[in-house]
Amino acid sequence: MTVKQIYEALTARIPEELREEWDNDGLMCASDGSAEVERALVTLDVTEEIVDYAVSHGFDLIVSHHPLIFRPISSVTEDNHIARKVIKLIQGEVAVISLHTRADKVRGGVNDILADIIGIKDAVPFGEGLLGRIGTLKEELSMEDFSYLLKGLLDCDGVKVADACIPVQRVAVVGGDGKDYVEAALAAGADTFVSGRISYNIMAEAAERGINMLEAGHYFTEQPVTAFFQAQLMRLDNDMYIEIMNSNPIKLI
Repeated sequence: MTVKQIYEALTARIPEELREEWDNDGLMCASDGSAEVERALVTLDVTEEIVDYAVSHGFDLIVSHHPLIFRPISSVTEDNHIARKVIKLIQGEVAVISLHTRADKVRGGVNDILADIIGIKDAVPFGEGLLGRIGTLKEELSMEDFSYLLKGLLDCDGVKVADACIPVQRVAVVGGDGKDYVEAALAAGADTFVSGRISYNIMAEAAERGINMLEAGHYFTEQPVTAFFQAQLMRLDNDMYIEIMNSNPIKLI
């Protein structure tokens, strides 16, 4: 399949209509949309390390969650870090497809996967754009037990916890930065809110608001979507070589 054919097929499964107005995703970079794709690299972020790896190892396509280009580029020179990546990609004949907020919202995407990993049953969309997911755990847990369970399930460096001293059962999740969804989670009846990033001020008010909050890291709550992207590519072409790469640029010391 060609780069454009793959993008069109992915868009049929993950529609552009789901994308937030402020977002920028899609076919980010393609020197030749008619080029055949035999090797694809799947990643959360298109870092320069990922770009260099893709070029040096003969990949034809990168599929990412976070957009290669989010803000407008005023010039294309190696002095700008985004433009520098674009130049390398074009010279190396590597295309990039980024699927961001539409992959957060789509059935089977970021937040459905996160809910499944945690063990949330009968998860349904909530919040603006119906991006988040809310449902019920099989059994009620203490906040301490749930915190350690979450850390293990996501294999994350650590979990920041704001304990409202209430049991955990009705759980709302938003992968990535979910600070704007706390009100919606409360309105939907959540006793616990899980996200990658929430913010200190909001978490400091958790007990007063009567809701547990857990911040598990932007990367760790979204990285599982790479397996979803891999599965979509495999459905399109069983013969395509597909590799998933860890792109986490942030380390906890």
